Amino acid sequence: MLAVFSSSIVSPPDELVAAGSRTPSPKITSTALLKRFLGSDASAVSMQIGDDAQLAYTHNNQSALRPRSFAVKDEIFCLFEGALDNLGSLKQQYGLGKSANEVVLVIEAYKTLRDRAPYPPNHVVSHLDGNFAFIVFDKSTSTLFVAADQSGKVPLYWGITADGYVAIANDSDLLKGACGKSLASFPQGCFFSTDNGELRSYENPKNKITAVPATEEEIWGAKYMVEGVPVLAAINK
Repeated sequence: MLAVFSSSIVSPPDELVAAGSRTPSPKITSTALLKRFLGSDASAVSMQIGDDAQLAYTHNNQSALRPRSFAVKDEIFCLFEGALDNLGSLKQQYGLGKSANEVVLVIEAYKTLRDRAPYPPNHVVSHLDGNFAFIVFDKSTSTLFVAADQSGKVPLYWGITADGYVAIANDSDLLKGACGKSLASFPQGCFFSTDNGELRSYENPKNKITAVPATEEEIWGAKYMVEGVPVLAAINK
């Protein structure tokens, strides 16, 4: 799955901007990145959302245990990869029908956050039990919400393209060719929301997250740390 957003939706993370400046490397534009993704699989699907956001996904090579899904409801778009072990109890909690899947559940959880302020944002993900990563974009408020589970079994990456778009994907190789060193593994057990503009650990939302510059030999431009403990997602092989 792939999502790209202009700077009018999300400001490029400072640590990734700095990483790209320290070690200049080839990049491509967001348009070229999307064309590369769509060109790699004839079954890939993409959605242009206004002028500043685009989502794309494919079921090709997905894990049977961690499938990818997409849904949109009330102008809330969601890409989800993985599976929730407690989906049944969560459907009851949110009043969803038996046929509702993980991506529908995440949209409903996000709507609860949006419509019941001040609802703590970490509550959207702290009660999700399983292996997952997801990207939510609320067109009505131009809000982006991204999260990854604590185990890192569904890896997620983000970077900055040549034209300054923030790109988020589950394929590190795809972003390496587009973002150069302006690239990092999205930290596991964390969420990012443009409502507050910060990465947060959803288990310890008050703990500060900092970015440590990577070495020249590493493919990443930075690594994220929560309270001095490394939070790293597995590289997608």
